Amino acid sequence: MPGHAPGARSGPSAIEDYALIGDLLTAGLVARDGSIDWLCLPRFDSPACFAALLGDEDNGRWRVAPAEAGAVARRRYRDDTLILETEWETPSGRALVTDLMPPRGEDAPCVVRIVEGLSGIVDMRMELRLRFDYGRVLPWMRHKDGQLTGIAGPDAVWLGTPVRLTAHGTSHRAAFRVTPGERVPFVLVWRPSHLPAPDPVDAFDALAATDTYWRLWLRRLTYDGPYRDAVARSLITLKALTYEPTGGIVAAPTTSLPEELGGVRNWDYRYCWLRDAGMALEALLRSGFTAEADAWRGWLARALAGRPEDAQIMYGIAGERRLTEWEADWLPGYEGSRPVRIGNAAAAQRQLDVPGEVMETIHLSIGCGLRPRRHLVDLQTVLLDHLEQAWTLPDQGLWEMRGTPRHYTHSKVMCWVAFDRAVRLAEGHDRPGPVEHWRRIRDRIHREVCERAFDPDRGTFTQSYGSRELDAALLQIPQTGFLPPDDPRVVGTVEAVRRELLVDGLVARYSAGGPDSPDGLTGGEGAFLACSFWLADALLSIGREDEARALYERLLDLRNDVGLLAEEYDPRARRQLGNFPQAFTHVPLIRVAYELDRHAPHARRGHPEAPPDPGEG
Repeated sequence: MPGHAPGARSGPSAIEDYALIGDLLTAGLVARDGSIDWLCLPRFDSPACFAALLGDEDNGRWRVAPAEAGAVARRRYRDDTLILETEWETPSGRALVTDLMPPRGEDAPCVVRIVEGLSGIVDMRMELRLRFDYGRVLPWMRHKDGQLTGIAGPDAVWLGTPVRLTAHGTSHRAAFRVTPGERVPFVLVWRPSHLPAPDPVDAFDALAATDTYWRLWLRRLTYDGPYRDAVARSLITLKALTYEPTGGIVAAPTTSLPEELGGVRNWDYRYCWLRDAGMALEALLRSGFTAEADAWRGWLARALAGRPEDAQIMYGIAGERRLTEWEADWLPGYEGSRPVRIGNAAAAQRQLDVPGEVMETIHLSIGCGLRPRRHLVDLQTVLLDHLEQAWTLPDQGLWEMRGTPRHYTHSKVMCWVAFDRAVRLAEGHDRPGPVEHWRRIRDRIHREVCERAFDPDRGTFTQSYGSRELDAALLQIPQTGFLPPDDPRVVGTVEAVRRELLVDGLVARYSAGGPDSPDGLTGGEGAFLACSFWLADALLSIGREDEARALYERLLDLRNDVGLLAEEYDPRARRQLGNFPQAFTHVPLIRVAYELDRHAPHARRGHPEAPPDPGEG
């Protein structure tokens, strides 16, 4: 795959040109031209020290690439690991750049870059532009104890390498040459500025340990079907988005990558959404990763501790509740997409699908044999007591609409899920509770949704009560068990989504930016990749396997050269859009692979071992 001439760009690459490296504390994005354009240290949600992704090189980046013009790059991950290998071919020879972040617990996080000569002679160039606080703060740089250190406020970064580093304005550079077999390491370590220099990290020991870590981790993978590589890469990505000390899984490691180039739909996704819990838990359990599933469930239990009426839709990676949204107005945004948002105001919204997601998580984990977590079990009754009063209210819906609250159909269906799973837990696992009362509420919700959210003229459920708009979230109705897949109302909804929400064969979430759009925002967005996977799943559930497989394989073709997907895709410009890589996209990729391969019985979401449940009504 073609590379870039050194120094050919100052702004960010296309979103699909990035690869992910990470250490289970944070993650960085490496462009195809060898530049790390995004890295937050020491955590996913820390201020970035490389923020060229949302601006240009002056906002911070770290590039290692050939000095010669005409160099061509080809990238890959080393087998089943998160070690990125970029092979450069130049007129004078070939060189390999290996990028990784070794998992080191809560020790000082670091980035290791190793340049190795493969053939001929290759002249290389390294340029470090360190900028703390999202590209705003220029650190004090100095040489100390054989390393280059940059310090500003609470942050300090140490760069160790055997090659000579020289200052050029506000950057530091190195020019060096590699011949066959010669290896030149660079190790960049973060530490709080008030502490002494970190212990040296041997780049080659770190490479060997990182390789061993990922290979051993993936040995537990149970899937061995035709989509094995895609499933493995998605699971590695999901693991890389996990903050290991707490078990929380971030939606993405980035903020403000736009859903429309130049638009305002730019959000901070470096947090943990409750609705992702059930979906991620299913993917992990199905694939043999019970320890990760239990850690994620543990994060959920701690985050939800407290009064149910105080529960939020998302939390920080350690369970933080205050995710105040503000704008980094000194950053021009990705390709001019402003504002650049830090924090997420949607944390304060009422989204009534979330209790259903929590109950689904409890039900799934107990049904799959995980040790019951006392707090989550105790939470069930008080959560349902609160939902009994709240389910009749309008909310902001799954898509976190910033317009006027409505009675969203998907939210009501998930309220039904909450009471339905409580009934099933009581009946199937001897859990205490007012089962008959829960059953009456469940049935009332079911009747209301079927009466108020279904359009008999068009044969489809609609986005909200009284609306004619559609919503791709309705594709999840058969997965939840609310109605059986062969119910005419389900089939009609799938057909309506295909008629009205397809963009070049991919699925839009809803009609964004139109006069009746409930999101309260201007502009549009790309096709939503998770929804497109949901359509493949729905098609499979109604017996259209060939169509489902064709759509699934088309979606796999949209992955970049190292197997990663963002939140959305622009079919016209043929570009990925939105925060990257996106857990909410890779999780349904895993599910549909299992469903297509028949490695697990054809099941609704949350019950990989159980037959489909037709629900009621």
